Amino acid sequence: MRIVKEEIFGPVSVVIKFKDEEDVVRQANDTLYGLAAAVFTKDVNRAITTAHKIKAGTLWANFYGVTSPNVPFGGFKQSGIGREMGEYALNNYTEVKAIHVNLGMKMM
Repeated sequence: MRIVKEEIFGPVSVVIKFKDEEDVVRQANDTLYGLAAAVFTKDVNRAITTAHKIKAGTLWANFYGVTSPNVPFGGFKQSGIGREMGEYALNNYTEVKAIHVNLGMKMM
């Protein structure tokens, strides 16, 4: 599907069927881009494990879109070089991943 292969912006959410964790990671990584992604699951450990496998610069677990000025933000692959915000903004030649995990709010 074109919508999952291209870097799109706006209030857009994409939901895709998958067979297992390996399949969802393969689909998530099968793109030229890697700005941000989110993982939703009741199992926090699985969310963190899956987030580490996804090739994106910023990952959220059980929520999406909240950033902090002291946490680096930026993409992998063709989604940009370097990071904005945080001390990593000074190191434009690294690949740093931010994984955000919701430990307190109930999922809807």
